[in-house]
Amino acid sequence: MEQSERIQCPYCGQSMELVIDTGVAEQRFTTDCEVCCRPFEVFAECEPGEILSLDVQA
Repeated sequence: MEQSERIQCPYCGQSMELVIDTGVAEQRFTTDCEVCCRPFEVFAECEPGEILSLDVQA
């Protein structure tokens, strides 16, 4: 099950929506900011249908 969460780019501060697959308990991936195009890491802990924690790091 996917769930969306609003996050902020750690570089430019732009707010964007990120879709997380809550079927995966622990996730770590890199994505790019939609505005400044700089890559950042996302760490997520989930239970089916729920995001328990979400951390964004430069």
